[in-house]
Amino acid sequence: MVDIQTVSIVVASTGVFAAAVYYIFQLRHQTKARQTEIETRQANLLIQIYNYYYREDFLNTENEILFQWKWKDFDDFWQKYGPETNVKAFNKWDSVGTYFKGVGVLVKLKLIDLNLVDELMGTSIRLHWEKSGSIVKEFRTRMWPHAYEWFEYLYNELKKREQKLQQSIA
Repeated sequence: MVDIQTVSIVVASTGVFAAAVYYIFQLRHQTKARQTEIETRQANLLIQIYNYYYREDFLNTENEILFQWKWKDFDDFWQKYGPETNVKAFNKWDSVGTYFKGVGVLVKLKLIDLNLVDELMGTSIRLHWEKSGSIVKEFRTRMWPHAYEWFEYLYNELKKREQKLQQSIA
């Protein structure tokens, strides 16, 4: 015959077990809900970034720099497009670099996904860095040591991703 004390221990143990299982399911549900919320925030942030990127004035500036501006070296760039001689042009160049710098910070902080950035604007980021990277590096040497470091970070991360993709294909 089973005594009352044994029955109460079994009932209590079953209750603790049931509570633990319920708690685990609640944690899993909350984790999934948080992940969905994070993904939604990331998507909204990326849409905002993308909408700015495709504004006509930004595209005009971007394409002007990529396809119309010509320079031989830093000194030539600075004479043609530097702030002392051509503040409007310099502001255009700075706005593109600063924009991509901001995207780089968001990627570094994992607030937006590098893969999505690459799919949406990777070519543009690569083209701009490859055209202006030497200017940025000389600008750092002469004036501002950390200028556009997150833009360079973004470029480097995109290049790493590109290499990984090429290696997986080969």
